[in-house]
Amino acid sequence: MIRVGVVADTHSPEFLPELPDALFERLQGVDLILHAGDVGGEETLRRLREVAPVEAVRGDHDPGMDGLPPWREVAVGGRRVAIVHGNRSRLIEEPVTLLGTLSLGLVWPGGGMQRALRRRFPRADVIIYGHTHRARVDEVEGALLFNPGAVYMVTAEEAERRLGGGPTWFQWCWLQVIRHRLDQPVSSVGVLEVPDGRSGKVRARVFPLG
Repeated sequence: MIRVGVVADTHSPEFLPELPDALFERLQGVDLILHAGDVGGEETLRRLREVAPVEAVRGDHDPGMDGLPPWREVAVGGRRVAIVHGNRSRLIEEPVTLLGTLSLGLVWPGGGMQRALRRRFPRADVIIYGHTHRARVDEVEGALLFNPGAVYMVTAEEAERRLGGGPTWFQWCWLQVIRHRLDQPVSSVGVLEVPDGRSGKVRARVFPLG
């Protein structure tokens, strides 16, 4: 059995000064780490490489990390695993974000993301993505789609902190709404358990970081 740590949206040190100890505790013993983007800085990758080899992609908050590709495919235990951040056209992203914000977090339509990812990677056995800051496991047309959630999460407390840091007008409005959202998400990390060989089912698990 191959154990793969699946990480997304660390945003460190962009918003998160340091990666939480709970992340490293959960990743102990994995054979490989896959990072689905919005890394936040090279120091994050260096810290993760102290645990296991890392394969990472660039997210929409990684403008300075030109060495990272926007997507990649790796082989794990005979399975083809695609990794991508998951951000899409603003024509899709902005209406989805607006509805999620106005509903105080209760409604976040997927906008067909899972099927779009499957069409993009038709040969993949597993597709890893992030961006939404929401953990999710789906099976679409024979492929496992796995979003491990986000290490950095904008909770009500985090919104309060960022409001004190001089946000732009747009950010100020968004953070005010986040303070009152009805669903308070928890940061998380994922683990894939991949049988060594083509036989056996790949299992995806999400672990909250507290």
